[in-house]
Amino acid sequence: MIRFFSCTLAVHDLGSALGFYRDVLGFTVWSDGPVSIGPPSQPDVRIVLEPPDADRGASPADRSAIEDLMSKALLNRLVFATDDCDGTFERIEAAGAEVMQEPIDRPGGVRDCAFLDPSGNLLRFIQRREA
Repeated sequence: MIRFFSCTLAVHDLGSALGFYRDVLGFTVWSDGPVSIGPPSQPDVRIVLEPPDADRGASPADRSAIEDLMSKALLNRLVFATDDCDGTFERIEAAGAEVMQEPIDRPGGVRDCAFLDPSGNLLRFIQRREA
């Protein structure tokens, strides 16, 4: 059996990213070095937050490309499931996150919305609805 365990998310500022994921999304901080977070309901899942220059093997051109992609919200995308898309939207919007898409119904019984985190990573929140 294969299960998801971890991913790395590039962030401009570790402090603001940590504050967003911990205080706005309610994630748990699993470790401090490297900083890893995750939903408290999924203690086996780790999202590692690290700055674009964390990879010592990356060339200056690579780091510049990463920064450019981050500034356009094209580098990282995370999709989360929620039981209440509208409630999740209202809570995250009230915290001041940049809205990319208000809640909408999609074919197949899905309702979703999207935000940017403080580093420009796209976060989508999906609620499966009854047919």
